[in-house]
Amino acid sequence: MIKDLLQTRILVLDGAMGTMLQRHKFTEEDFRGERFKDWEHPLQGNNDLLSVTQPEAIAEVHRKYFAAGADIVETNTFSGTSIAMADYHMEKLVYELNFESARIAKEVAQEFTLKEPHKPRFVAGSIGPTNKTASMSPDVNDPGFRAISFDELRIAYKQQVEALLDGGADLLLVETIFDTLNAKAALFAIEEIKEERNIDVPIMVSGTITDASGRTLSGQTAEAFLISISHIPILTVGFNCALGASQLVPHLEVLASRTSFGVSAHPNAGLPNAFGAYDETPEQMAEQIKEYVEKGLVNIVGGCCGTTPEHIAAITKLVEKYEPRNFKAEKVS
Repeated sequence: MIKDLLQTRILVLDGAMGTMLQRHKFTEEDFRGERFKDWEHPLQGNNDLLSVTQPEAIAEVHRKYFAAGADIVETNTFSGTSIAMADYHMEKLVYELNFESARIAKEVAQEFTLKEPHKPRFVAGSIGPTNKTASMSPDVNDPGFRAISFDELRIAYKQQVEALLDGGADLLLVETIFDTLNAKAALFAIEEIKEERNIDVPIMVSGTITDASGRTLSGQTAEAFLISISHIPILTVGFNCALGASQLVPHLEVLASRTSFGVSAHPNAGLPNAFGAYDETPEQMAEQIKEYVEKGLVNIVGGCCGTTPEHIAAITKLVEKYEPRNFKAEKVS
């Protein structure tokens, strides 16, 4: 269904979950809730846990993004692997955190779809990159060392994906990819699950260009990144985070000219200021994204760090006037 929709209009992804949660100024006690009040380790900052301890706050973020015009919201599971949860000694809660996050998002999506059946809403299971890298050594004195293996990543991603699907995710978003080998482990795990369950689930893949060099952290150009994941049947390929909307244009142009997949983009609201905050207004961001749609580069567009429902509302209003990129064409060699 979502692939058919992509042929007719540009779909809008939501904005930043973290930016919205920061507005609540949740304390350590808020993160813990009653259930984890005696947990031996600090929990503040574990946003994924809020799906269990502050579920209404998570549901409200989804509602605000859908109300702003988003077609797709991401689950609150960016750090939802056992690898990332090890920081909080919560590896055993991974299934529950992902299941609950997907369930909450799905309930809100159904609520909006029921109200507006002409505009169905979707849930993307957010799969972050983890805090380990399979391609590079974290130790400058030992270049051959790896903090994690491909198989460890595959197992962790598989656990996350199974819970996201059980909770009701409509599609899967492997995002903020700084190391393509990590992403390949996630995609391998997803293909395993598809085969085991005899299902076909749409997959979005979104890398991140980390600086002006135009490369991912593990050194790939946009084209190299595309080639290295193109053996998997995916719905869209794109970029998110790290850069603002205007800085992403040349990299999106590379993808759009060289793939028969859909293309997605959810950039930051500009670059962070000296205090780590994002100053770009909804109007400024929409004006930059206008270049994407005028050039016919994207099928899905949304926001990453610093973006709010106001940013998504401005983007929604903009893209309504433009046709989506045609991605039925063959790849350009």
